This record gives sequence, C-alpha cells and structure tokens, in this order.
Amino acid sequence: MSAKASIVIELKDVKKRFGIGDAEHYALNGVDLKIKKGEFVAIMGPSGCGKTTLLNVIGLLDNDTDGEYELDGQSVGRFSSRRQARIRSQQIGFVFQSFNLISRLTIIENVALPLLYKGMTKLGRLKRASEMLHNFHLGEREYYMPYQLSGGQLQRVAIARALVNEPSIILADEPTGNLDSRSSHIIMEELSDLHKKGNTIIMVTHNPRLTTYASRVITMSDGRIDTDTSVAKKDTSNKKRPLGRPKRSRNKKNEAK
Repeated sequence: MSAKASIVIELKDVKKRFGIGDAEHYALNGVDLKIKKGEFVAIMGPSGCGKTTLLNVIGLLDNDTDGEYELDGQSVGRFSSRRQARIRSQQIGFVFQSFNLISRLTIIENVALPLLYKGMTKLGRLKRASEMLHNFHLGEREYYMPYQLSGGQLQRVAIARALVNEPSIILADEPTGNLDSRSSHIIMEELSDLHKKGNTIIMVTHNPRLTTYASRVITMSDGRIDTDTSVAKKDTSNKKRPLGRPKRSRNKKNEAK
C-alpha cells in the first residue's frame, strides 16, 4: 500500500468562519492535516481553539467551509447531502461527551437507532444491538432507561451505538469529560482496543493524561495546528482488522460505576 493510499483524511487550507462583519472570526484558519488509516490521533488545545469544529468538519457535521477536504481520496465538496448522510451512518462513528442518548428510548433501542438507515428489520436491529451491548458487558441492562445507568455505563452504551454500523473511523469529542477517573480509564481502554484492531480514532480532549493512548498528538491554537507529534506505538504486530464486534482477550471489571 502506498503512502498516498493509506491516507484516509486529508484537509488542505480548511477555514471555517462564524459571525458577520466586525463579529466575524475564524474557528479554523488554514488547517492542513493528513490522517492515515489506523492512527489514534488526540487533539488538544484551549477552549475556543477550534478543535471541536475540526472534529465536526471531519465528521461531515459541518461542511460550510473554505478549502478542500478529501475522504478516502475523494473530495467531500462534491458529495450530495444524501451521500454525506450515508457516509456518516456507515463509515463514521461518533462518541460525544454528553452521550446524546434519547431519554425516552431503552438502551437497546438507542444502540439500534443507527441501523434504521440500513433498512434492517426491527428484529434484526435489536439483535445486532444486543450483540454489541453484550460485548460491552451491558447485556443485563438492555431494557433499562438511560437515567438508570451510571455515567461510565452510558458512555459505553454510546460507544456501542457508535460501533453498531461497523464504522472504520471513530470520532470522540471529550469522551471522558463527564466521568470519574475509574470510568475514564475503562472508556480509554475500550478506545485503545478499537485502535489495536485497526480502527482510525480521532479524539478531542483537554486531559493531557489521555494522550498516552494516542499514536499522535496535535495541539491547536487560534484555529490553527500548533504542534503535531507522533508517539511511539505500542506493539500491534498481530493481524489487525477494523472492529465492529469487539472481543475481549481478558476479563474486565463488570461495570463502570
């Protein structure tokens, strides 16, 4: 595989403006970025530096930009809104700090929700969601409501939902921001397992301790990339494949409280 072929995300002089007239400012101001398949990239920086905006642009949640964005070698600017929606549902998994679960749906229904876009039957969607929840040791809580789970459990539900469509790219925006240290460790181990299986992970965080899980650390300032540092990779010599159905090679503690 050539170096060019391994690049899954490429941004060239990407700019994103907010406001009008005197109030106008750049959330992104000329970002150049290449991310290869299978990297675990941590993005850091002070509040308002543009890191979440960058994540939203990469995830096709915000495409009102200047510059060029190529995903798998294809210009995103040429994609129709329908194709962008299809890519978001099939290729990209989102994990948010606030979990973004629907309070009136059960846990299994929340996880099954992205499968609506695949045209699966209701039974098929619930079966697939159940498999994901069992892989994250949440099978006994399938029919709980979100308010009945702890923060760590909710974030694991959010990760299960992000993986249910077997995406190759995981975007995580402050995935441990609302969690205690023990739950944060469990969530980061989950993300680390995904990385070891070959998934591309891009994580926004304010916690420098979490960058130890990454293979690359980017810091941002005033809408620009300030530093971009590769981190020595751990041994991942085993054959890798993108993870859709995570399997555990060791027993984990039952639940994150």
